[in-house]
Amino acid sequence: FVHDSRCYRDVAFGGTVGAGEAYMKGYWSTDDLTNVVRVLLRNRKLLNNMETGLARFSEPANKIFHWLNHNSKSGSRKNISAHYDLGNDFFRLWLDDSLMYSSAIFETPRMTLEEASLTKMRRICEKLELSSSDKVLEIGAGWGGLAVYAAKKYGCQVTTTTISQEQYSFALNRVKEEGLEDYVTVLKKDYRDLEGQFDKLVSVEMLEAIGHEFIDTYFEKCNSLLKSDGMMLLQTITIAHSEYERAKQSVDFIQRYIFPGGCLSSVQVLKNSVTRVPNLILHHLEEIGLDYAMTIRHWRQRMFEKISDIRSLGYSEEFIRMWEFYFCYCEGGFVERAIGDVQLLLVKPESKPNINFAVSASV
Repeated sequence: FVHDSRCYRDVAFGGTVGAGEAYMKGYWSTDDLTNVVRVLLRNRKLLNNMETGLARFSEPANKIFHWLNHNSKSGSRKNISAHYDLGNDFFRLWLDDSLMYSSAIFETPRMTLEEASLTKMRRICEKLELSSSDKVLEIGAGWGGLAVYAAKKYGCQVTTTTISQEQYSFALNRVKEEGLEDYVTVLKKDYRDLEGQFDKLVSVEMLEAIGHEFIDTYFEKCNSLLKSDGMMLLQTITIAHSEYERAKQSVDFIQRYIFPGGCLSSVQVLKNSVTRVPNLILHHLEEIGLDYAMTIRHWRQRMFEKISDIRSLGYSEEFIRMWEFYFCYCEGGFVERAIGDVQLLLVKPESKPNINFAVSASV
């Protein structure tokens, strides 16, 4: 339903970003925003046409905005802060108790979000074959959920890092409250500044924040941090390879309003980057994109269940509608498989991973 004629102007001059901006302003609404996104994704010609004509006039401004969010060390800190430092109280209202802000894994549709988050963490640790003798590095600490889980469940030593001040402070306190100071070390360091040698490395949905030009740098750094028999588990959101180059040259709603400096890689781009790194081998790949659609559905429902609390924290209606658009935009993308989410297990030549997780011939 169009409530304000300025909606047409915003869509005409801004394309899909303009449609999102018009939704944020309340110029239009729908009973099923996720379904609107899905319909557009099924009609790629219509979707692509939204980015032509007058909408081209907004491209230079959006690209300049994205270019200014370059993921240098200082730029990365600024970009991460723009999203993750919105306030811990906001995220705690709708995330589950683990505070995992990444795709859960639903082994059955009836699983609660809490159960699915625990399943995801268990599966990650099982794939890495964690033991009490392991020194583990986590790149992208979040609020410390996975580090605390791994240390409590397996008794391993975990070093976890973030460049978000809010997450760093929260994770430090969480480790202290759990009595895990002897097991978990929380750092506030860029991944490029990390040092040491580790048995296992895990990075959950952090790669999206590093920028296309730093993908090789990221894998080279991870390789240098792993022992000769080490293993690495990477979970990351992906885009179809056929859309990768186009997406790399454009700026979408997520990059403009949610994750400044963000980027999505394709599975093929990740594979190619790994092959350029000596002694790092792809052993297993699993697609969990549909699980992410369900995860986001839970987040959105939980957010609206707490909407009065969110308003009481001072967040505006435009901010709330921006997050609603973000959630539905992503949920629709995962359901239609325009985007995916993968877990990759990377191993060093001397490692002996469980063959049950070997890459299938179809990957």
